[in-house]
Amino acid sequence: IITFTLFVECNVAPSLSVFVWFEFLLQEASGLSSDHLSSGSDKYQQLKKHFVRRLKATYHRFHSIPDYSVVCGCHHVYFIKADGIYRIDKRDRKQAERRTRAEREGRVQWTIQRIRLSPHEKHLAATLKCCHTEELKCVVVRLGERNTSILPPHYILLELQSVFSFEWATDDVLFYTTLEGLSSSSVFRLDLASEGSGKVTSVHEETQPDVFVEVALSRDRQILTINCNSRTSSEVMLIDVTKSRLEPFVIRPRQLDLLYHVEHWKGSLLILANTGPGQEYQVMQSPTSEPSTASWASLFVPKPDSAIKDMDVVGDYCLLVLKTPANELALSVMSLRNPKETCIIELPSWACSIETKKPGLADRQDVLEFLLSSPVHPPVPFSLDPEKGLLLSDPGTQTHSESHDKYVTTRLKACSQDGTLVPVTLLHAVPVEDLSQAPLLVHVYGAYGRDLSMEFCPVRRFLLEEGWALAYCHIRGGGERGLSWHRQTRVEGKRRGVEDLQACLQKLFSSGVSSASLTALTACSAGAVPVAALCNWKPNMMRAVTLQAPFLDVLGTMEKADLPLTVEDRDEWGDAVGNPNHRDIIASYCPLHNITPQRYPSMLLTAYSGDPRIPLEGVLKYAKYIKKAIHTHLNRKQNADCESAPSIVLNVQPGANHLGPEDFVQMLEEVSHKELAFLYTELNL
Repeated sequence: IITFTLFVECNVAPSLSVFVWFEFLLQEASGLSSDHLSSGSDKYQQLKKHFVRRLKATYHRFHSIPDYSVVCGCHHVYFIKADGIYRIDKRDRKQAERRTRAEREGRVQWTIQRIRLSPHEKHLAATLKCCHTEELKCVVVRLGERNTSILPPHYILLELQSVFSFEWATDDVLFYTTLEGLSSSSVFRLDLASEGSGKVTSVHEETQPDVFVEVALSRDRQILTINCNSRTSSEVMLIDVTKSRLEPFVIRPRQLDLLYHVEHWKGSLLILANTGPGQEYQVMQSPTSEPSTASWASLFVPKPDSAIKDMDVVGDYCLLVLKTPANELALSVMSLRNPKETCIIELPSWACSIETKKPGLADRQDVLEFLLSSPVHPPVPFSLDPEKGLLLSDPGTQTHSESHDKYVTTRLKACSQDGTLVPVTLLHAVPVEDLSQAPLLVHVYGAYGRDLSMEFCPVRRFLLEEGWALAYCHIRGGGERGLSWHRQTRVEGKRRGVEDLQACLQKLFSSGVSSASLTALTACSAGAVPVAALCNWKPNMMRAVTLQAPFLDVLGTMEKADLPLTVEDRDEWGDAVGNPNHRDIIASYCPLHNITPQRYPSMLLTAYSGDPRIPLEGVLKYAKYIKKAIHTHLNRKQNADCESAPSIVLNVQPGANHLGPEDFVQMLEEVSHKELAFLYTELNL
């Protein structure tokens, strides 16, 4: 998947640029007074202009970092400007790369998410997302020759609504899925060779509500797969695009707790399946003509405590992205002609994130191109030639290479309550022994088997340059240590994630990194659950918390089956309606239902009024209850007048942007005015 993210400076309509700050004191409901609890933005205003100026300068320094927003076809290079997709002769590719950076300015209402070229560059399809809603559409463009006198060089054939994933099977056949709400269950086929503007037929309709459907094309463009995945099972259908009949057939019917993904190599299927020891991923091989489970043969099993994160097929080699026992990234190179010829290629120690490139029509298919980065290290392009065993970086693009040596990546392990060792990635600019007085920002997620995001972020780089230390706690519930890392905290094990987070903080403090009074925790979405639960358990372990689109009312949400994700999320959180034991477990850690009168850290709660994933009602209720608890606590203490009250700030913004605004100006406003001003004020920096 190629995802294009456009950070643009633009003039936004007033209705979209206003950030709504709720005072939310609710004096009548909870008896709160502004003397004890500050909820407005006034106290942060004086820092706003300072951080806006500083962050603009930081983003400007990194505006030219490499990415994969240029798509190479057989005849042209396609690139993105603020107002659309452009193409030029492939001989001018460098010009395209420069323009991709320099011309991303102007007013943008839609962002381009994916681009796909048909096999002989006859058509282009691209999905667009409305910047301020969940609205999606796909435009299909006929790519004409420039010397034609009948038709323009290119023109839009049609627009398809709500398209999520899509791939070309031939120059005239496009398979795609649609997104309705938060569900993708339908697969369609668009045939442009038919009369008129194209014929659309239904290919597959998924009936299970917890299954999400996507289409994908193998790297060699020989097979197209329809992937029907739930959190606990997979079913993959295959279409051989080299055949005239484009009919799908099932590789392996759905089986509970069997997850698998498919690639293709010279008439064989390479299957990444959780059939290895401990139900972890291993690589299997099967003939395309006989893909039943009985024909699956094991090719590669990772070493204990190593986890396969991704698989790709490059030439005659299978390349695997691994997480090592030290929680570092590595590449495994396995010859498909002789699977015993397997070697591990170590990647730079600072690398925390890898982004592989989906090759264009004219790109080399026998070389893997990828970007390595960390939250504070800008992306560096690398290429791997598995035939020669060469791992090369592009010296011409390492403008910011000095930072890769200047900033240190230290990997720690914290011992959790049950003896499990939890990885912690610490990023810092001075030796660990000099971090005792440094402010510390701790990042957490720990849900759905997803790794904590560790891609480059200019804001995090800014903080490191300002003397902060950054810690990323890879608690159970995420996917950093494999599938079992996630399984250990599903349903009954959710409290383990909170225990892991507590252990990580204790490890950092005992290692001489910062202190509770200089520590802030940050999380988004489901990552708010362990953070807010720890605030209930051990509120004195941190000074401040920032939560974005926070999931705080787990119990109330899981009791409402009519919400978009409740049925699907039962595999993660449990069935609060049909299983009394599950309900009791959820109630034991749910942040909203365990608030108690005590001193809490200061909190910045950012929510989005139209967010379909996180009900706004739960965030509003949480803010009300926690203010009431703080008020009760202060009234109980005789010296309450001498004790400074924590700030509970509720920031509700318009729109459905679950992960924050895509518009650069709005993003800058939110980060500078809200997050940074809040952190610097509450930590007394």
